[in-house]
Amino acid sequence: MKSDNAKKGIARAPHRSLFYAMGYTDEELEKPLVGVCCAKNEIIPGHIELDRIAEAVKAGIRMAGGTPIEFPAIGVCDGIAMGHEGMKYSLVTRELIADSVECVAKAHQFDALVMIPNCDKIVPGMLMAAARLDLPTVFVSGGPMMPGHLPGNDSSNPYSNKNLSLTDMFEAVGGVASGRVTEQQLREMESVACPGCG
Repeated sequence: MKSDNAKKGIARAPHRSLFYAMGYTDEELEKPLVGVCCAKNEIIPGHIELDRIAEAVKAGIRMAGGTPIEFPAIGVCDGIAMGHEGMKYSLVTRELIADSVECVAKAHQFDALVMIPNCDKIVPGMLMAAARLDLPTVFVSGGPMMPGHLPGNDSSNPYSNKNLSLTDMFEAVGGVASGRVTEQQLREMESVACPGCG
């Protein structure tokens, strides 16, 4: 196993002592080490519950005879970063994610990986890392955000009684500028357009 480079033999006694410090057992160190890269954070709606997926993934790895080792990935919410200085920081995260996943996997000699991403730059960043590393890798996405719904029959609001998405919200901002949508209608939409994570 690739991970033997970091855990087997007399010269790796210091390495094993660090694993023991984290609570790993000899039995766990005999198994393949599977890196679990989880992008969970509290700023991207698609990531808010990825830790729940990570727990299920780790249980599956244990059941299959491996030892899961979770590590994080950064992410920027394109929607929240849009329209201000933050836009400059979204695309570059793709490379940062790819580089950081590669660094962690190579430095710790993982035998395989499971990536738990969501959203525009995080998924391709992790895919790029997987291609560079050439390790057995599985992707488990958090899934899409379900549409919101603006109830009612307000004939003056083109979005009334329709499913909504984030795209509709950006369009509705333009609608306010053109007079098609009022600020009050926009306010009603923003409270229902994104009903949950994903």
